Amino acid sequence: MSFQAWIIFTAFWALFVTTPGPNAVNCIQNGMTHGFARSLWGVAAILTQASLFLLGSALGVTALIIASPTLFFWVQMTGAGVLIWLGLRGWLNAAKPLVATASAGSLYGRALAIATFNAKSVAGYLAAFSQFVEPGVPIWAQMQVIVPTALSLTALSYTGYTALGAGLGKLALGAVMNLWVRRTLAVCFILYGVLLGMAQLPT
Repeated sequence: MSFQAWIIFTAFWALFVTTPGPNAVNCIQNGMTHGFARSLWGVAAILTQASLFLLGSALGVTALIIASPTLFFWVQMTGAGVLIWLGLRGWLNAAKPLVATASAGSLYGRALAIATFNAKSVAGYLAAFSQFVEPGVPIWAQMQVIVPTALSLTALSYTGYTALGAGLGKLALGAVMNLWVRRTLAVCFILYGVLLGMAQLPT
């Protein structure tokens, strides 16, 4: 990968991982509920998913999923259902006191599910490999540049969102603000899920 191509890829990936989506909302919610350090398990899950998707994209798996309309439809609809369920649960629990009782495994598993069943993720990885991989250069030589760049930017972005959530958690001490911040995050999950589901329905 040439230096110019790397600069373009870096700019694309920075925009990709900093644009708010379900992963960002989950990181903010985790940070607000569980504090910064404990919520880094969620960031670790996103990095796990990113590593697997990067490997899958290099092997052509992502392109195969996109090429199978039925499989892609059910992946998308599963993701929509997960997001809507998380949003409804978040809305119902918004009035309850924040209790950071979730285990590291629970935080990791939830974040991994959100990251995996995420249309933005599939589209982003497909775009990265269809637009930025140079056909005449061995794929694994390019991966030595792409993977560290993508994972570093991903870690910085979602660690930042987690820190934002931890800061909001400290600020939202009043019951009213706490309630509406948490309900706003819940509505974001529901909207992402509804939009994802509607995008897959026949017109």
